[in-house]
Amino acid sequence: MTEEVQEIAGVEGIDVVLETGSVTITSSEPVDGAAVKAAVEEAGYQLA
Repeated sequence: MTEEVQEIAGVEGIDVVLETGSVTITSSEPVDGAAVKAAVEEAGYQLA
């Protein structure tokens, strides 16, 4: 999922904790929520 999310414009970093299912995105500008959702789903995961 890291690779897919890092392709979104403005994303500078991503931290994934598999044990808890949490994802933290660091960005230089507001990030499009639909783009994040699409990237997560492309990687085979779902947003809660």
